[in-house]
Amino acid sequence: MFIGGSGLYKLENLEQVEEVNIPTPFGETSDPIITGSLGGLKIGFMPRHGKKHSLLPSEIPYQANIFAIKALGAGNIVSISAVGSLRENISPLDVVIPDQLIDRTTAVSRGNTFFGDGVVAHVSFADPYCPNLRTLIRRCCQNIDTNFHYGGDLVVIEGPQFSSRSESNLYRSWGADIIGMTALPEAKLAKEAEICYATLAMVTDYDCWRPEIEEVSADLVMANLKKNTLMSKSLIRLICENINTTEVCCDCNKSLEKALISEINIENASVRKIQPIIEKYIQ
Repeated sequence: MFIGGSGLYKLENLEQVEEVNIPTPFGETSDPIITGSLGGLKIGFMPRHGKKHSLLPSEIPYQANIFAIKALGAGNIVSISAVGSLRENISPLDVVIPDQLIDRTTAVSRGNTFFGDGVVAHVSFADPYCPNLRTLIRRCCQNIDTNFHYGGDLVVIEGPQFSSRSESNLYRSWGADIIGMTALPEAKLAKEAEICYATLAMVTDYDCWRPEIEEVSADLVMANLKKNTLMSKSLIRLICENINTTEVCCDCNKSLEKALISEINIENASVRKIQPIIEKYIQ
C-alpha cells in the first residue's frame, strides 16, 4: 500500500485498476483507495490530501485511512511525504528514509489512536518504522540516480503554517534532521493496526533556519515537488518489483500482543467498532 503526499495524487501504468470505497467507523477516507497491479504486484494507492489536495494536514482523516487500509488486508504501507531539511548535508531533492519521529502535533481532531471508550491498549512506539521496509527502500535508492540518507529524525508539526525561525533552530538543537506535517498520527495508527510502515521523505526545501537561503514557501515547495514526484514514482515501481525478495524479520504484526489491557470481548460495542484492527485478539 502506498500513501501519496503533496504532489503525488495518482500512479500511472497501473493495470487492472479498481476504485474501492471502504466504509469506516471514523468517517470517509481522504479518497477512495485505488487498487491495481504494478511491477507484477497487487497494490493499493491513496492520496493523503485527496486527489485535488483539498485537505490540510490537520483535516486528514488519519483513522479512517489506516482503518480502511487494514480492512483491505494490506500488510505494508510506504508513505511518501514532502519534508523540509534541517541539516546542511540534506539538500532539496534528496531522499531521506527516517528511523525516528518527534511529535509536535496538537490538534485532537487528528485522532492519534483507535482505542478508547472502554478498550485500552498501549503499543510500544520506541521504533516507529518497520526495519524491513526501510531496508527495502534503501536497496531501491541504491539502484537509482538519487542522493539519499538512511536514517534521521523527522519532526512532525501541526501546520498548516511553516515554522518560525526560532522553532526551526529549536528542532535542530533537538537533533531533528527533517520536518513535515503528516507522518503523525499516521505512523502511530499503523503501529496499532499491526501494519509495517515506512516513510519515503522527499526533501523540498531548507525550512527557514538558513537566513542566507530563500525561506520556505508554498511556491518553492510546489516547484521542487514536481521534480520529487518523478523520483518517487520511480522508487515506487522499484519497491513493487523487489518487495517479495525482502526477508520477513520484523514484529510489526505483533504490536498489540503485549499492548492490550482490556478484555477483548466481541459483545463490547467498542470492540466491534474496531474489529478489523483487533480481530485476532477477540475472545
